[in-house]
Amino acid sequence: MPEYNSAVLHELLDGCLKKNRRSQELLYKQFYGYAMSICLRYTRSREEAKEILNDGFLKIFTKLDSFDQSRSFKNWLSRIMINTALDHYRHEIRHEVLDDVEAADQVFVDETVITKMAHEEIIGLIQELTPAYRLVFSLAVIDGYTHEEIAEQLNISVGASKSNLSRAREKLRIMLSKINIDNYERVPR
Repeated sequence: MPEYNSAVLHELLDGCLKKNRRSQELLYKQFYGYAMSICLRYTRSREEAKEILNDGFLKIFTKLDSFDQSRSFKNWLSRIMINTALDHYRHEIRHEVLDDVEAADQVFVDETVITKMAHEEIIGLIQELTPAYRLVFSLAVIDGYTHEEIAEQLNISVGASKSNLSRAREKLRIMLSKINIDNYERVPR
C-alpha cells in the first residue's frame, strides 16, 4: 500500500488509534520492509534491527495520537525508527570506549565494485563499522543529517561527528578495496 493511497492508510491509522489489533498488524506488515531497511543501517545484525524495529513500532502505536495526518506518515515513521536506533545506541554504548583507527594511505576503490554490489552487501559493509562510525555514516550520508544535528543527537562535538564520518568512509574504502582485490585475484589469467 503506497503512501499515496491515503484513504486506506487513514483507515488503518484510525483503527490503530482505536487500539484495533488487526489494524496494528496490517500497519506493521505494510511498513515492515521500509522500517527494517532503516533499522539495518544502524545495527550490526538483523536481530538487533528487529529489536529496534519492534521498539519503534511500539512507540508508533503509543504516540500515534500525536501524528499529524496532514503530513507524510512514512517520514514520521522514518524519524521514529532513526530516533529509536539512536536511543538504542546511547543505551548500549554509554560506557564503551571508541576504537582509534590507524591512519590509512590513500586507497583506490574501483567504482565497478560498488555498482555490482547488491544492496544487502553494501548494508553488510556498513554493519561492520564500529557503532559510532556506523551511526554517523548512516545519519550523514544516507539520511542527510548535518554534523550539527548529528552532534546534538549523539551528544558529541561537531568535530567528533566529522572525524567519525571521515574514519567511517576510510574504513569503507578499505573494505571495498579488499573486495576489489579479492575479485581481481579470482579473475582467471
